[in-house]
Amino acid sequence: MDMESASSVVLQALTQATSQDTALLKPAEEQLRQWETQPGFYSVLLNIFNNHMLDVNVRWLAVLYFKNGIDRYWRRVAPNALSEDEKTSLRAGLITNFNEPVNQLASGIYSFACSLWSHHTDCFLQQVLAVDQAHALSSLERTLLSLKVLRKLTVHGFQEPQQNMEVMVSVENQEKVILERSRQVDPDSPCREKLEKTIILYTKVLLDFLEVHPCAFIPLIQRSLEFAVSYVFTAAGEGLVFERFTVQCMNLIKTIVKNEAYKPCKNIEDSKPESLEAHKIKTAFFTHPTLTEIGRRLVSHYFLLTKEELAMWEEDPEGFAVEETGGDSWKYSLRPCTEVLFLDIFHNYSQTLTPVLLEMVLNLQGPSNVEDPVQLLMKDAVYNAVGLAAYELFDNIDFDQWFNNQLLGELQVSHHRYKLIRRRVIWLIGQWISVKFKSELRPLLYEVILNLMQDPDLVTCQFLFLNVSSPVDDFEFRTEQFLPYLESIFSLLFQLLQQVTECDTKMQVLHVISCVIERVNIQIRPYVGCLVQYLPLLWKQSEEHNMLRCAILTTLVHLVQGLGAESKNLYLFLLPVIQLSTDVSQPPHVYLLEDGLELWLVTLENSPAITPELLRIFQNMSALLEMSSENLRTCFQIVNAYIYLSATDFLQNYAEGLCRCFCNLLKDITNEGQVQVLKVVEVALKVSPVLGAHMFQPLLPSVFRGIVDGERYPVVMSTYLGIMGRVLLQNASFFSSLLTQMASEYNQEIGQLLGGVIEMWVDRMDNITQPERRKLSSLALLSLLPSDNSVVQEKFCGIINICVEALHDVMTEDSDTGTLKDCMLMSHFEEPKLTDDEEPPTEQDKRKKLLALEDPVHSVSLQQYVYEKLKAQQALMGDQGFGALMETVDTEIVRQLQEFLQGL
Repeated sequence: MDMESASSVVLQALTQATSQDTALLKPAEEQLRQWETQPGFYSVLLNIFNNHMLDVNVRWLAVLYFKNGIDRYWRRVAPNALSEDEKTSLRAGLITNFNEPVNQLASGIYSFACSLWSHHTDCFLQQVLAVDQAHALSSLERTLLSLKVLRKLTVHGFQEPQQNMEVMVSVENQEKVILERSRQVDPDSPCREKLEKTIILYTKVLLDFLEVHPCAFIPLIQRSLEFAVSYVFTAAGEGLVFERFTVQCMNLIKTIVKNEAYKPCKNIEDSKPESLEAHKIKTAFFTHPTLTEIGRRLVSHYFLLTKEELAMWEEDPEGFAVEETGGDSWKYSLRPCTEVLFLDIFHNYSQTLTPVLLEMVLNLQGPSNVEDPVQLLMKDAVYNAVGLAAYELFDNIDFDQWFNNQLLGELQVSHHRYKLIRRRVIWLIGQWISVKFKSELRPLLYEVILNLMQDPDLVTCQFLFLNVSSPVDDFEFRTEQFLPYLESIFSLLFQLLQQVTECDTKMQVLHVISCVIERVNIQIRPYVGCLVQYLPLLWKQSEEHNMLRCAILTTLVHLVQGLGAESKNLYLFLLPVIQLSTDVSQPPHVYLLEDGLELWLVTLENSPAITPELLRIFQNMSALLEMSSENLRTCFQIVNAYIYLSATDFLQNYAEGLCRCFCNLLKDITNEGQVQVLKVVEVALKVSPVLGAHMFQPLLPSVFRGIVDGERYPVVMSTYLGIMGRVLLQNASFFSSLLTQMASEYNQEIGQLLGGVIEMWVDRMDNITQPERRKLSSLALLSLLPSDNSVVQEKFCGIINICVEALHDVMTEDSDTGTLKDCMLMSHFEEPKLTDDEEPPTEQDKRKKLLALEDPVHSVSLQQYVYEKLKAQQALMGDQGFGALMETVDTEIVRQLQEFLQGL
């Protein structure tokens, strides 16, 4: 049939066939029936219903004729079958029509995709039976392709697929056809690999459908659980099951078990009917015998180490340990999937499975026969299960007693074959240590670890160091218990770090070393010499391994914190590492930046003095601030650390560039980010009031405007007032010049503008929540006294109100004298007395304490300052004038003020 000439004729026939006039309808239907076997007819129909401009009824009729014809003439053996060329054309045309606006015409696309898949599947199975391998493989490839299309349509093509019977039947049929008949394929057939891909793809259809449409999946729960459990946990899967299929089946069971949509609410009356229905199906399926069989088979079959794994242990112990602890291939293997399923099943059905597991433990009491490998493997598997389910078994196992009576003895069996159990026991203790393990037993555990770390078997050692972090890195850790073993354990860990070759292993060793250093802090200092010498070599060797370098950075962070001021001896290595890690022009920064910034910060915090090299690294900061990344807060902390370390050197070198950068940041930054910028200015003013005001002068007018204009965001306003309080109190001449500049900008008299600032300050005092800033505001406003300025005298009442509020904040009773005193006053600096569990102050902490001794907030008594300022104002105005001024203050406020000033 010629396409161009035929299209108009067929379109006319279809139009007439939609007519209500039987005189037009009957001849048109007869004509269309005659064309059903004409070559090209279905291509014409495809073009017609793909034309969205035509009448919907005409297009709908074209789809119906198209669908019926495909059902009748698609198969090769059908009379008047479609040619292969036309089939190819029809496939291509349908795939381009996924933007169909009319839903009914689109459920037509789904029908066609289903028929394609069904046809190719039937052809494949027939060709397999006929031992036609070449054609069978071709058909299977088409089956796989059509299933990929069908997967997308099934999962994403319908909002409520449960209302479409064709979808539900299709999903069920796919399972039936593929899984039931795949046994007919010879395991050695060239089709086997492609068939396995097809089976896996079908399981993906189920898993995707379950994830996206959990309610629509409810009618499929029973059948899906039946086939998954039968193939994975019964003899039915023998000969068919392969690892990836087992993984997918376990994922299917796991997803059904833990799906929140299938769990009723605690109050059953609040549950949705769908949830109750799903829960009912699950409860009916997971009977006591079924759960028992699943639990036993998971542990006794899937948890057993395989011959391949045992061989790898012997041939490549370190590689085996890496895989066992989460290597790349391990992540996608059967074992982790098995363990996750076990945990989910155990969590949801613990009442049934706990007795099963406890019975398995009881059957393995006492040391195992080293000549019986089956018994050793079974004990390893059962101990693995007990470790994984530690939290669930909390009330069912007395772990302290088990440790003393059973596990401790097993760790002392030195036979080579018992290394399997020694390794598992130490892992098991690591799992339980944070769940249920008396602190009194820890020294005994440390002794055991120390003895076993000298085990010549490398894998055992590796599991030891992985688990030594468990007793070190939990809440029950006591430094004094660990210290007697620190030198020996740290030395053995360092030896292990040198011996191992895998990057993953070195990363894990470094993690444990970091945990130990973090816990014992400064007490690590006598033992880190060798590590300090080795890390530069390891850094150089790891040039191509950025994740290992991240682990080195983390170790350096804890090492610097442990060494404190002594970390200056590492600068020859440390500073180039920081330079590289935080340089955004260097490719490794993508991996190293976050840890590099943390190392930079702790290096500054623990530095006893600035060095030219340490100052020079700050050249990296400009690009980091421009990035405005999630690391911005750390960047601001680094800036502040430089100011505390050496304000003069730092500000003279970098303040100008920082000002430009901050001005740009403030144009487009969140309120929280704005506060971080302003805190830098505040710190600079606190450390060096004159130099800070001079260096950040370009930013201060915006702060002034924020106060005058009444900044809405309280935290920002509080910071504005903190900055201006520093300027007013500690750099009055600069405040005066700034006031003059802003009066010109606002076109106001200086006095008028000052009055507005004081009024806003008093009004927004409640925005200030930190006691230090509240006292600072009081001191700053009091510094305007004594004054004969009429504006200041007009605002006298507000100033006094603020002062009384602040006095309430800071005045506390002295326990020795019973009198009131300013609790913020600091008279001298003392090194704090620390317990073993307390971290010593950093060099920056000491700098802050020394700075506080000079800070008016901590060196000036607010009580005394108020008294002196009021006396000076009284002397300026005389008793009568001052009395009139005090009458502007509320009598209750005056009474409270007098109580605070008693005795002065």
